[in-house]
Amino acid sequence: MPTKMWIALLGWRDTPVDGVEDYCTFLGKSLEKRGIELKQARVPWMENGWIGALRWLAQESAAWCDKWVIVQYTALSWSRRGFPFFALAVLAILRRGGARVAVVFHEPNRQGGARGVDRFRGSCQDWVIRKLYRGATKAIFADPLKKIAWLPTNDSKAKSIPIGANIPESATRTEFLGSGEDKTKTVAVFCLTEPPKQKLELTDIAYAVQSAVANGLKLRVVFLGRGTEEAREEIAQVFSRVPVEVSMLGILGDDAVSETLARSDAMLCVRGEITPRRGSVIAGIACGVPIVGYSGAAEGTPLAAAGIEFVPYRDREALGRALSRVLTDLDLQKRLRERSFYAQQQLFSWDVIAASYFDFLECGQS
Repeated sequence: MPTKMWIALLGWRDTPVDGVEDYCTFLGKSLEKRGIELKQARVPWMENGWIGALRWLAQESAAWCDKWVIVQYTALSWSRRGFPFFALAVLAILRRGGARVAVVFHEPNRQGGARGVDRFRGSCQDWVIRKLYRGATKAIFADPLKKIAWLPTNDSKAKSIPIGANIPESATRTEFLGSGEDKTKTVAVFCLTEPPKQKLELTDIAYAVQSAVANGLKLRVVFLGRGTEEAREEIAQVFSRVPVEVSMLGILGDDAVSETLARSDAMLCVRGEITPRRGSVIAGIACGVPIVGYSGAAEGTPLAAAGIEFVPYRDREALGRALSRVLTDLDLQKRLRERSFYAQQQLFSWDVIAASYFDFLECGQS
């Protein structure tokens, strides 16, 4: 039975799936084994407005004095339009009530955009992130601390803790379940970015798949997860002249996601450079599927230990060659699966992650 309670404080719930909520749920299950109950609380600012939500928080947090409250930060979880100043008011109320505040920075930097309003929004986000960091007792990042340029060096209040897969560990597969040497090869695409970047991603995917087909491979491309159902027409258009079977699975349950990824021969990840905060990549590692994706942000991170074939960012020719190599070289497939299995057990397991949280927050170990 848990002997202590921590609070995971969330903002607006994302739809159709909320990766931050899943993160807290899986973390909580592993923390229970260490005597910690992780209670989730969601500040209802979308429903009650900012003033009503702050009143609710002041009343609710009265019982949180001297307890760890772990604020989950993304820009849009605390703002409709990406100006997350409300998060600073939340921090002030928690500190005034005597809570011990840790902030998990799911986004440690501003979100992108080239327009003037995007640059202004980004500057506001950077300012809020730094204020949250200064005001928190502890700060947690998925990226290695040396990768976050604005962080003070050798600051004991910050710790890098990898994220885990948002699928049950009991549902992940450790066997090598690829389709074998002579059958149709399955390439999984787990999640797509929203337009306008979506078309660029699909063009890269189609080019890589076409390259593999040109090398004599028979392929099935499976789209699943967030953004894929909405892109159904775009996918059909991009693949209209590519001689492959295309399956649209959309949003699936956790076990079905795990089964689909584990039985795939490769997974294409082209949503920008692969980073330690990319949940779809972590899910692929947990399921042992060989991953082909863009380098540039994974070097010097725990992702380097996993079964990922990296290619230069936006180099479609290299992407196609790497995909063909992974699909045809069964020894390479096996090595990549073994590397991901090792990385999952040693780095990305929720039990390992929970142990890092416990040591950092309860034992003060950085």
